[in-house]
Amino acid sequence: MTYNYFFNSKSRFYYRFLNLLLTFFLLQLTHFSFAGQTDQPKQKLPVLGNPHNMLEQKKFVGGNTPITDYKKLKHISAKSAIIIDVDSGQILYAKQPDLPRQPASTIKVLTGIIALEKLKPEEPVAVSKNAAKQPRSKLYLDRKKHYMATDLINGILLGSANDASVAIAEKIAGTEKNFALDMTKKAHSWGARKTVCLTASGLTAKGQQSTARDLALIFKHAMQNSNFVERMAKNRIKTSYGQTIYTHNKALWTIHGAVAGKTGYTNAARQTYVGQFQKDDAKIIVAIMGSETMWKDVKHLVQHGISKRLALDTLKPHPESPIASYKSKKRATENS
Repeated sequence: MTYNYFFNSKSRFYYRFLNLLLTFFLLQLTHFSFAGQTDQPKQKLPVLGNPHNMLEQKKFVGGNTPITDYKKLKHISAKSAIIIDVDSGQILYAKQPDLPRQPASTIKVLTGIIALEKLKPEEPVAVSKNAAKQPRSKLYLDRKKHYMATDLINGILLGSANDASVAIAEKIAGTEKNFALDMTKKAHSWGARKTVCLTASGLTAKGQQSTARDLALIFKHAMQNSNFVERMAKNRIKTSYGQTIYTHNKALWTIHGAVAGKTGYTNAARQTYVGQFQKDDAKIIVAIMGSETMWKDVKHLVQHGISKRLALDTLKPHPESPIASYKSKKRATENS
């Protein structure tokens, strides 16, 4: 009995000793596992090549150039859209750019540019019954009065005035129909060959059409006229007879880099827009047709276009780089 008691006591001692040893071992493992850790949460690193994750980490790249959120471009409401680089003509983005649609008042770019080429600023323009009865937007021209051409042109380009558009058309071509033919010819001469004009105002007419690509081409050529640019860059203009005309181009004060632009809307066309934007050396033209959220669409497209255009600049070899030198010598050899 004494032997059994001694043996059991010794077993209990070894059991407790082993428990203590195991506990000490586990504590040591825990210490090494947590060594070097802090209470600060780990930062989630961006996955290279994933724009969404990069946006969470860094909002800008290369100074003030925003990284484009490409997901937003998938959800623009416009039925067709295009972004072109002004200097090279390169397409930076396109969504059904050749889809024919009613252009609405964006076609007034042609009306305004032809008027600038054909009429002197102080030339008097009469107002017919047909012109006066045009629906809004309008200047509410008085049939008993004559107006200076420069005032009506400002009404067309800034205020999108339908009555001024018809008055100018009748002054230049005799009838709006004849003037529309001139508009179509001008568009085609600028490479916008899918454009067919039937009205000077852009009001819905069966068979009248343009495309986002054509609108961009038309605007690109129109912007080469300094008189056109000067007028389109203004928020408002006061006429010679005291009326203030306000621009419809909200982008001038809501979107950074806006230079000039023309809006449009009819039930058939929905919202349309064409305009030029610039940041540093990057100059782009954005055109959209069939939009339901025009300014939101334009903003996302401008951000994408400017970002992509500036990114392309960084990929160009420096004029003094070995690659540029090699290409220059190669061209010289080929031309000799």
